[in-house]
This record gives sequence, C-alpha cells and structure tokens, in this order.
Amino acid sequence: MARRSKLEIWLDVLNIINGGTSKPTRIMYAANISWDTLQQILGSMQSRELIMEVDTRHVRRRDRRTKRRYEITQKGENVVRYFRRARVLFKLEEVSTIRRLPPDVRRLWPIPPHDET
Repeated sequence: MARRSKLEIWLDVLNIINGGTSKPTRIMYAANISWDTLQQILGSMQSRELIMEVDTRHVRRRDRRTKRRYEITQKGENVVRYFRRARVLFKLEEVSTIRRLPPDVRRLWPIPPHDET
C-alpha cells in the first residue's frame, strides 16, 4: 500500500472532523496516524484557522475524560470543498485522456464511473 502524502493526511483529518468526529483520540484512530503526528497536525490547523479547539471542561457532558474537542471552521470547510472539486476535475481529466488513447491501450485502463463526491 502506498504511503499518504502530508496533504492527504491533512485532508483526511479535516474530513474526519467535518464528518462530526471531534475527540482527539477518535480523530487519531479514524485517520490512522500516531498521537504525536495528530498533535502536530491539529496545532498547525489551529494556527491556520482551519479548525478550532473547544474547551469542554465547563460543559455538562457524559464523558468527563475528554476536555478538548475540535470543530472545523468556515475556512476549513472551504478547503475541504476546494479539494473535493479538484479531485472530481482530475478524475474527469483522466477519463478524457484515456478516451483519446488507442482502443488496444484503452482496454488496459477501464474508465472509472463518474463520482461527484
């Protein structure tokens, strides 16, 4: 399996937080990264205002172990939306390039179904 780039890891973390996972340990497990890596990424994302840390010490909640949660900001949502569009555009470009190949070569790369996510 190929290693993920830093950009892919960052986008995974943003997508996980955007999907509603807010506890740091759950984000770490979902993104499949180490605790140290997660802490670096969360710190960098906070400094770039892509996410914000929410202190839950004074909020009445069932789980008293977690004092920090993370929420995505509007800027973070814009980044997620931008890269989703870019991925769709790259897939469309890939399909149009494959269609221009000769038929004997084209059969080696079947055209993937169009995915708008």
